[in-house]
Amino acid sequence: QVQLVESGGGLVQAGGSLRLSCANSGRTFGTYAMGWFRQAPGKEREIVAAISWSGLSTYYANSVKGRFTISRDNAKNTVYLQMNSLNAEDTAVYYCAAKSRRNIVVVISEYDYWGQGTQVTVSS
Repeated sequence: QVQLVESGGGLVQAGGSLRLSCANSGRTFGTYAMGWFRQAPGKEREIVAAISWSGLSTYYANSVKGRFTISRDNAKNTVYLQMNSLNAEDTAVYYCAAKSRRNIVVVISEYDYWGQGTQVTVSS
């Protein structure tokens, strides 16, 4: 069973940084591609970044390229999202998700497991 728990969200001023963590606290067997998503009020959930099981392949939405970095530590069953140069448009609930697959997954509907989300609020 995969149980994802996000942490690291909060309130930050524009231009600031946050690092989100997503830990898989359940019993895990196999390999998982991971992704970070976000959903702002009144908007659909969108992909932010994704990473393959090995960590060698990554994907970023155009809106976060050059500002966000996804990484993972498989020994700790944890994936991270380093967010720099934050702006008001980054305000959203951020979710991590897992798919039992080695290769990177960028389609939201393909993910099998989801965390509860963590709120990120950027004040301008």
